[in-house]
Parts: sequence; C-alpha cells; structure tokens
Amino acid sequence: MTNVYERCPVFESGEYLFRLSSLEDAKDLAEVYGDKSALPFFNSDNCHGDNFYYPDVEQMRKAIEFWQSSYASKWFVRWTIHNKRTEKAIGSIELFHRVADDEFNHVGVLRLDVKSEFETAGCLTAIMCMIIPDAFDLFDCEEIITKVPVYAIERIKAVQDIGFSKTDRLLVGTMDGYAYKDYWFIKR
Repeated sequence: MTNVYERCPVFESGEYLFRLSSLEDAKDLAEVYGDKSALPFFNSDNCHGDNFYYPDVEQMRKAIEFWQSSYASKWFVRWTIHNKRTEKAIGSIELFHRVADDEFNHVGVLRLDVKSEFETAGCLTAIMCMIIPDAFDLFDCEEIITKVPVYAIERIKAVQDIGFSKTDRLLVGTMDGYAYKDYWFIKR
C-alpha cells in the first residue's frame, strides 16, 4: 500500500468524502470545533492541554496549519470529513502510528471529531468503516485504538457494531506522563 505520508489517500462513499485537511476547510470546521455540544467527544489526550475548541475561523486556520505541519513531519494524518449531500465539512478524523513505553506501543490511534448532529451511531459507524480496513496497512499496525468516554452512548454503540472491545489498559501520555482511560481497540 502507498505510504500515507507520500501520497495521502482520499476515501469516498455515497455519503462522505475524506481528504487531507486544508485551509479551505477552516470556515466549516470552525462550526465543528466551535460546537460546544460536540466538544466533550473530542479526544485531546496528550495534546499539550489543547481542548480542540476553535470557535472562529482564524483559530481554526492555525489548527489546520499545525495539522499540515504535523503531516509534513510524518507525525499524524488529519482528514476533513465532507458530507456530500450538504457539501460541507462535518468533522475530521486523525490517525497515527503510536510509539510509546506503555501497553499501546505500535498501535494505530484514531481520533474522530464530528459536529454534534453527526454524533449518532449510524454516522459514526459509516465514517469509521470507510477508513479502518485500510488503516492497519496505512499505519503499519495490528491494532487500532480510539477513546470512547462512558457517557458517549452513540459512540459506544458504533464501536461495538464495528467490532471494537473496551480495554482497561491505560494510555500513558508521552508528552505529559498522565495515564488516560476509556480506550477501545480492534485488531486486524
């Protein structure tokens, strides 16, 4: 499979299109990252205290520039999720290969942020099913993890439907040393 950092793939279904995040997404994504109802579902573990609240276009542009810089540095990939019916960005999905001194060494980490109206089991399942099958090869891993807090009822249903299992293993932050919980995993 193609190296994701040399040529980033585009994913498309009847409903959604994922492509590498770009500055042209800033206006739509500011609506996502300014959505206070969506904020509790964003995974900001080990992100230098950033809570991913970007309520205006300029803050969103800075975040996207950071995402682009991180992609160029081969740290992580952040795709913007476009709803093909409305032709608007409704969120983003991030993946990376994690290297760490804990039980989540050499796993793929998936972060999925969507506007609150898309925080439904059906939408989340459709989005994750588009990328998970390829993610194992794209990120050279046998396991993918994602954070799902106990209150995220729709997200829990989605990951269960896909085949994820809850784990009690803790993700120890490589930046802050904090032990994070509420992770689910799926193996190839």
